[in-house]
Amino acid sequence: MKPVHTFHVAPSLPAPLEALRPLAYNLRWAWDHDTIELFRRLDSDLWESTGHNPVLMLGAVEQAHLEAAARDESFLAHLERATGNLNSYLAAESTWYRRTYSPENGLLVAYFSAEFGLTECLSVFAGGLGVLAGDHLKSASDLGVPLVGVGLLYQQGYFRQYLNAAGWQQESYEDNDFQNLPLSREQRPDGSPLTIDVTYDGRSVLAQVWRVRVGRVSLFLLDTNLPANRPDDRVITRQLYGGDKEMRLKQEILLGIGGYRALQALGLDPTVCHMNEGHSAFLGLEWVRTLMQKHGLSFSEARAVASGGLVFTGHTPVAAGHDYFPPALIDRYLSAYMQKLSLTRAEFLGLGRQNPDNPDEEFCMTVLALRMASSSNGVSKLHGEVSRGMWKAIWPGVPENEIPIGHVTNGVHFRSWISNEMNQLYDRYLGPKWREEHADANL
Repeated sequence: MKPVHTFHVAPSLPAPLEALRPLAYNLRWAWDHDTIELFRRLDSDLWESTGHNPVLMLGAVEQAHLEAAARDESFLAHLERATGNLNSYLAAESTWYRRTYSPENGLLVAYFSAEFGLTECLSVFAGGLGVLAGDHLKSASDLGVPLVGVGLLYQQGYFRQYLNAAGWQQESYEDNDFQNLPLSREQRPDGSPLTIDVTYDGRSVLAQVWRVRVGRVSLFLLDTNLPANRPDDRVITRQLYGGDKEMRLKQEILLGIGGYRALQALGLDPTVCHMNEGHSAFLGLEWVRTLMQKHGLSFSEARAVASGGLVFTGHTPVAAGHDYFPPALIDRYLSAYMQKLSLTRAEFLGLGRQNPDNPDEEFCMTVLALRMASSSNGVSKLHGEVSRGMWKAIWPGVPENEIPIGHVTNGVHFRSWISNEMNQLYDRYLGPKWREEHADANL
């Protein structure tokens, strides 16, 4: 049998158009109408047929179109304007965060989520939870907040719906082609891919780290589809919310434990870790384990330190929407991890139970997140009230209105959700400052 060779083909951009590449690989284009218009101008039909994916588009556009654009003074002026705007945006020293807080305070927020809805061509999200997470990253970028995102890079993201010949709704999953998406592999200083490892059932599983540039913010995504892994481990990141409880546990171990290890491998030491829903709750335990190992602390001492930097946002007001795992499954995948934390089986399982002394209660990721975080909230005033009622058993004897679960009101990244016409209208009457100062009442 002849060996199979893999080739990666990069577009041959004329020298005057090389600036298109950094524009394509920074998702700021997703909320910058002028940059979107630049890619449409290059080939409007291809922009639509590629699902608004400038990286795929640059690899598919006819060379004749590229050569013509390279000779078009008007297009080159547009390209220069878009490039200058991106560079000015990235280099800005007068962001809201820099004006409000000292950049020397050392703050770094790590925002963990199972999904991120940033743009339709990067299908690693399914709905509102992911769209909220994506808007968080975009807003942090505009405000200059020192934040990074952490998630999983799924081979298959959301499904597409269609009607079959009989009129029934069907779903189809399409594989993401990572080589033609606006993301890049993280590398070590020697040029080799940056990977981390997580232990599953006594064996080590490798995950590759990818980076998505979201304006001034970076999103790091983990991918286990590597030749070094067993076939059943390569599919851990195959599908968003796919598989059974065992697969879900594997994904959440990778997101929480693996995600925190990825930050450490990148040389990033977050001061705050934000858990967007309970999927990433194991990150709190990994932070504790790291503190125990580095500083010789006990579990309770390290937990007190880590808790001060852990924030949890819950989204689901019904019990069926939360992840519960049987104790036998926790034993299989986390028994060795319990020992690293110097916890007994009962102590570890108790962290995920509303009643730690009930051996029949399953392990709940939301309970673990609530127990580990110093600050927890729902996503509306009413949801905060519902959440306090749902989880009051974690704090026996505490009046329900004093349960430590607050609320925030979900918002959106404004510029991602307005039309070009509205964008121009705001520019005309408010000036360009509104783009990053939406809440300034003086505008």
